[in-house]
Amino acid sequence: MESTAPTILTSVEDYLSHEASGLTRHEFIGGRVHAMAGASEAHNLISGNVFGAIHAHLRGGPCKAYMADFKVRLEINREDIFYYPDVMVACQRIGVEHYYLRYPTLLVEVLSPSTENIDRREKLLNYPQISTVEEYVLIAQESREVTLHRRAEHWAPRILTGADPVVDFRSIKLSLPLAQIYEGVRG
Repeated sequence: MESTAPTILTSVEDYLSHEASGLTRHEFIGGRVHAMAGASEAHNLISGNVFGAIHAHLRGGPCKAYMADFKVRLEINREDIFYYPDVMVACQRIGVEHYYLRYPTLLVEVLSPSTENIDRREKLLNYPQISTVEEYVLIAQESREVTLHRRAEHWAPRILTGADPVVDFRSIKLSLPLAQIYEGVRG
């Protein structure tokens, strides 16, 4: 006989309160809380390289870059969802709250074995529902590969590989060579 534990739902307020004081990060999907695993060295270096380049590029302008510990909030079918993108950019102040934002322009996820399916499927379905998102970018850790999804291109994937290609973040008018994105990453 198979038994299943009951799912315990939590409120948005309780989730945000716990996240503000907790040591472990959790994503929130429709009242359910999901713990996040720690990041590898490659994941951390790639995220840092992308954030550093974007942050420097945006300095002094209206757009702001956010990294890892700042959430994006969206609502789909009246269900609240909070994700922790590795890097995101917002170009307007409306919807920026103390611990999250609602209206990003650019979302970047560095793929991990434990999150790749969610990033490539669930988030690819959910992020484009945010009206302000122009680009969703997936960066592989295990190989030099970046997949671009753009609203202007109906979210069709564009895959860049190797050391020479340049990733054009059109939404923020920034071009980054793959070599810069993967700088310091072994393998």
